[in-house]
Amino acid sequence: MDWDDARMFLAVARTGQILAASKRLGVNHATLSRRMTTLEESLKARLLVRRTNGCELTAEGELFLHAAERMETEMLRAQASVGRVDGAIAGTVRIGAPDGFGVSFLAPRLGRLIKRYPELRIQLVPIPRSFSLSQREADIAITLEGPEQGRLVSSKLTDYSLGIYASKAYLAAAGTPQDQEALKAHPRIGYVEDLIFTASLNFSGEIMRSWDAAFEISTAIGQTEAVRSGAGIGILHDYIARQYPELDRILPDLSIRRAYWTTYHESARDLARVRTVADYLQELVSEERGIFL
Repeated sequence: MDWDDARMFLAVARTGQILAASKRLGVNHATLSRRMTTLEESLKARLLVRRTNGCELTAEGELFLHAAERMETEMLRAQASVGRVDGAIAGTVRIGAPDGFGVSFLAPRLGRLIKRYPELRIQLVPIPRSFSLSQREADIAITLEGPEQGRLVSSKLTDYSLGIYASKAYLAAAGTPQDQEALKAHPRIGYVEDLIFTASLNFSGEIMRSWDAAFEISTAIGQTEAVRSGAGIGILHDYIARQYPELDRILPDLSIRRAYWTTYHESARDLARVRTVADYLQELVSEERGIFL
């Protein structure tokens, strides 16, 4: 059996589609399909049920997926420690991050890392969702909670705070609420409840029993922009909101605290490029820790 076929199988299993996997791998769709057939013939087992809308793993495919992931882990370790292929800081590292932290904090600061290591390629995916490290959706994930299970390496980046904000123009027109009860008379901005991907984002209940947002937006950046536009009052990240002089923090005694963590799969522990990026994230936050609280 060819390891390259197993590597391609992992991409198909993780994307659920031969077409999507071919784009991720940079190979022709028909070529990838043939390689899957070759792999099945070499194993004398059917691994995939191919349908027009994607692929499903058979029972044998599920078994082979676990075996292929173990092979992948060993290959990564071999690259890092035996062959020293990863001895230089080179290659691609994908960072999955919440949109607020990814767009407002990381995006303007990761260019320094590229200048430091010209052969390093960074992929930043700042979207409001969780990332599967076991399925290699990201090499490093910025999470809002430390991992509770799995073969993961995690360290706390920083605590951060959130407060209640409105635009100066909105407050001039509608008045400034003086207590929590007064918030009920104002349109409120919050997350789309059924799209909240982690309990840590469900923080509005710490301000009011029912936030009952009139305008729901699934991203922190979107909420910030809505508040800036004068659409209502929102709970915003302090380190983001402070960038905009047109925003006022109201009810300053009400504050919420959360934390960011860096997490990566333990199979990447020996990869110099992953360790380097994870260390750089810690360095960045340590330099500017004061903005987060």
